[in-house]
Amino acid sequence: MDFFIGHYNYGIVIVLMMVGLYTVICRGNLIKKIIGLNIFQVSVFFLYISLGTVEGGAAPIITEGVKVYSNPLPHVSLYAFSSRTECSL
Repeated sequence: MDFFIGHYNYGIVIVLMMVGLYTVICRGNLIKKIIGLNIFQVSVFFLYISLGTVEGGAAPIITEGVKVYSNPLPHVSLYAFSSRTECSL
């Protein structure tokens, strides 16, 4: 049971992905398909951000007394990817 409580983010991601995918596949309205794609995109963002977060981690700035750092690459790559796709539309 502790495994499921510790990995609740994967369950949320799976539910959001399935809702977004279902909306894209089963709806004929273009606006609803776009909303489904946005839901799917949010689930991918949530997955990357939750994987990059470290409990008790600090920003990667070298200071005294900090032993655990959080990885900034997932957050930065998501920002770069999302701004790149919005500009290309």
